[in-house]
Formats: sequence, structure tokens, C-alpha cells
Amino acid sequence: MLILWLDPFHGGSHAAVAAGYASRSAHQVTLLTLPTAGGWRWRMRGGAVALARMAQALPQRPDLIVATDMLDLATFRALTARQLGDVPAVAYFHENQLTYPLPAGRQRDLSFAWINYTTALSADALLFNSDFHRREFLGALPGLLGRYHDYRELETVAAIAAKSMVLPPGIDLAALDGPEAQLAPLDANQPTLLWNARWDYDKQPELFLNALELLEAQGGAFRLIVAGEQIDPNDPIYTRARARWSERTIHWGYAPTRAAYGALLRRADIVVSTAIQEFFGIGLLEALHCGCAPLLPRRLNYPDLLPPELHAHWLYEGAANELATALATAIARIQLVPRTNWRAIAAPYDWTLLTPHYDRLFADLAA
Repeated sequence: MLILWLDPFHGGSHAAVAAGYASRSAHQVTLLTLPTAGGWRWRMRGGAVALARMAQALPQRPDLIVATDMLDLATFRALTARQLGDVPAVAYFHENQLTYPLPAGRQRDLSFAWINYTTALSADALLFNSDFHRREFLGALPGLLGRYHDYRELETVAAIAAKSMVLPPGIDLAALDGPEAQLAPLDANQPTLLWNARWDYDKQPELFLNALELLEAQGGAFRLIVAGEQIDPNDPIYTRARARWSERTIHWGYAPTRAAYGALLRRADIVVSTAIQEFFGIGLLEALHCGCAPLLPRRLNYPDLLPPELHAHWLYEGAANELATALATAIARIQLVPRTNWRAIAAPYDWTLLTPHYDRLFADLAA
């Protein structure tokens, strides 16, 4: 079977999932992609036109089209109707523009939310990276449609829900493993805290920094690894934090390779999140695979990723003071849980297990 995978914003998790699946699938997967340098807004507006032109030039007709949420699928299908009109099309939602949190002071541009809606309408099936994401998107649709004075088409929400399902992203966990036979031993006297999220507003790094100040003031001993992508390397908060915590820092900065990233994760003991946006949580599962204990807010997709029996000790509520208290508690508890236990939570998301599931699902959808 030939799958045409359309990725108008080919970077980060979008690229990792597309390329990861294409390299492992039993099907033939052709990637048509556009670089992220154009910006996600322009890719959502204009990517369908460019990818339609590219698709029309392909020598083979696909059996299935898979498009990420950054594509205006309705426009793409209209432009390719003559050549590909009867080919089933699936939309894969990594994120959505109805519920993605905005920076302070910015108003939501509903034109992008509307593209997500018409993409959902025009797809034969919708795949969400998590059930949390599916629930969020479907729950927000009535509010989007209800803004208008007539012809709200609210009955389309049920139709969209009926063709929606969950397909978690595969992760190349083996690439994070190193030559050592075992995970790094815990230094109970000075455990290492890990931040591996993007340094951006939707991950709330300032909340993390404030909690570190409180933890230190309480006498907490810790070391620090900051390995997330930095959106603005000249951000004064980022540069001040790097100087402030230099004496405790093992590493600060984006890891240049997957192997180097894995080596950092294996040296850490607790991975911390303060995110207000997490439709799945690839970075968390990567850290769990490397033996890190999680300390996560009780929101977003995190409660779904951790078994319920772990919620009481490893999910926290609220602001910096509550996070600092939770950090102190987590530091005291990490030696009670073997590092291999955390690794087991991540194991089901490895490509070796998910690729056959992807293959079967896409074969069914094509049929």
C-alpha cells in the first residue's frame, strides 16, 4: 500500500513521527513536506497550495493520504479533486488552534481554528495523539461554531466525533540508550533535576525557576540539567537563570544530537514539567525511558500518561510554592521507586510496538 504523508510544518514532533513511521512501516510511505522556516501561520494558510502542486506531480497514486493538523486539508482536497478526489484522507492532530494557550496579551486568530475545523470536516478520519487532546478539541468546537449568528452547523460536531480516534506518536526510545549496561545510580544526597521542555511561554520556565529558589531556600540539595530547545537565546530570563544556577548545573543548552540528549537524560533523576500546553508528552516519556521519576502538574495529558496509583505522589497542584514542596517530597521518595519502573511506563510507545498498529490501522482506513 502507498501512503502519502503531508507535513506542511516539518519539524519537531511532526517530523519525528512522520520520518519515524516512514522508515519503519511495512507500507510504502511518501513524505511531502515543507520546512518550518516559513512559520506555522503561513504554512497553515499556504501549505495546501504548495503541497497540492507537489502531489499532482507524483508518479504514483496513493491508497491513503495522511495530513497533519497544520494542513488546510479542505483546500488541498479541492485542489487535487480531479487526481485524488476518491483517495481516503486522514488528519493527524499533534495540536490544535482552538485550545492552544496564547501568550499574555495576544488575541486568538480564529481563522486558524476554522482551518482545523474544516480539516476535521473534510477528513475521512481524525487521529489524535491522545484522548485528552481528542476531548479538548471536540469540547471546544461548539464554542467556535456558537460564535456565529446563524447556520452554526452544530450537528457537525457529532459527525466529527464519530470519526475521531486516538493514535499516540511512536518514539525512537532505543536511540536514547547508551553503551552502559545499567541506568545511572541515584545520588540520594544531591539528585539531579531535569528540564527538557522548550524554553517558551507555554512551558512556563519562570514557574520552574521560582520553585528552584524556594527549594534552595528550604535547604534542598540538587543539581540541574536544562536540555530543552531555547526559542530565543537572548531572552534575559534565560541568560540570568543560566548564570544564577551555574554552580548547580551539569548541563545547560539544547543537546546537539539524540545520543547526547539520551546521555543527559540518563544522568538525571527527576524530570519536572510546569507546562500549560501538552497534548501528548514525548519529552516526558523520553525521560521516563531513561529512568527519571516524573513531577508533573495535575492537568493536560499527564494524568493519562501515568498510572492512577502514581498520581498522589507524582502529580502536583498549583504555583511555585506548591511545586517547591512537591519537589522536596519527590526528592525524598525517588529512592523508593526503581528506575526501571519508570522505564516500563514509556515502553508501550516505542516504534517497535506501535509501527504494526499504525500499519493495520492505515490499511483499514484505506479500505
